[in-house]
Amino acid sequence: MGLRSKLGLIFVLVSSLAILVLCVAVYGQAQRSREDRIRGFADERIRSAAETYDLNDVLLFGSRLDDPDLPPQLRDSVLSGKRATFRTGSPNAKMWAAVGVKDGQILSIAQDYDVKDPSMTALRRALIIGGIGTVGLVVLASVVAAGSLSRRIVAVAGTARRIAAGDLDASAAAAAGKGHDEVQALATALDTMASSLRGQLEAERRFTADVAHDLRTPVTGLLTAAELLPPGRPSELVRDRAKVLRRLVEDLLEIARFDSGVEQADLEHVGLGAFVGSAVGRLRMQQSLAPDSVVVHRVGREETISTDSRRIERILANLIVNGLRHGKPPIEVTVNGRTIEVVDHGNGYPEELIAEGPRRFRSGMAERGVGHGLGLTIAAGHAKVLGAELTFGTALSGGACARLVLPESP
Repeated sequence: MGLRSKLGLIFVLVSSLAILVLCVAVYGQAQRSREDRIRGFADERIRSAAETYDLNDVLLFGSRLDDPDLPPQLRDSVLSGKRATFRTGSPNAKMWAAVGVKDGQILSIAQDYDVKDPSMTALRRALIIGGIGTVGLVVLASVVAAGSLSRRIVAVAGTARRIAAGDLDASAAAAAGKGHDEVQALATALDTMASSLRGQLEAERRFTADVAHDLRTPVTGLLTAAELLPPGRPSELVRDRAKVLRRLVEDLLEIARFDSGVEQADLEHVGLGAFVGSAVGRLRMQQSLAPDSVVVHRVGREETISTDSRRIERILANLIVNGLRHGKPPIEVTVNGRTIEVVDHGNGYPEELIAEGPRRFRSGMAERGVGHGLGLTIAAGHAKVLGAELTFGTALSGGACARLVLPESP
């Protein structure tokens, strides 16, 4: 049940209860007022009848002496020296009035007390119709009020999802509309959080770009100096670590370009199946891979799309290298229409990566090896530039499965 339905139901229940209590109170008060009027009328008649009887021995208004049907409660009150009234219950309800007269006798008058009084029936009908009408108006007003509140909360939730998707310039306060209530306070807090997050991300982006840029020159000099070292195992280790450091710096620079939002795709028409086959062939040569370490499968007809082939090759290379480094060969690359799947036969991606996507400097589970976690981050960055969808999951065989779905139009 949504917030609108819950609020509407609460309003209806509370208002219905309040109207019911009010109607019962009004009807009860009307009943008491009617009884008081009849009781006062009976008391006035018995007083007049007693005065006339004491003076002239004449019975007025149908009064009777020592009526055997006189209620015992009323008889006791009169014998104690009081003039009293008493109403008997249904059926045949009557309003009795009695008083003591001369010679110790009791003079009494009894008149019918009509429980089904037309005026009370009309009042009851009016209260029921008015109560139902009021509940209907309350329902309408509650639906409008709850709908307005629900729309504002849904708008704030939509803005929160946009912020979570990366649109840190989205304003929750603007989506919540004008007001000074709790929804506006929540929206303001959300905007404050987004502003703080935006500042942190900008500081992180600048730090990454500055560090990578400042390291580029000394790393290049280090690599040049390493090439001048005499042959030997120590020299090979130094040159290998220097190359790793250079790749790290290049990756950081590439991530900094993604963070700045300046990357754009160079579009060209590409036959996807043939291109993936040639790209995997080039990767085998560059990485000196065995022919059976990476296998390409083409399913269905060849699809020609407009995309950036360089970025697709970069995504493929990062996914395949990640599979070879952290999984087990063979790496199976399947092209089906506009979809490319890269599957290894290792232990699979960690649940955290599948749920949240890749993060820089997080290499995943220990059993998948060590690393800086930048390869998948860069692949996701290129996919975003292409407008493609890159998701990570588990293959049917249990290994890691990365699926790249390219858009129909760039």
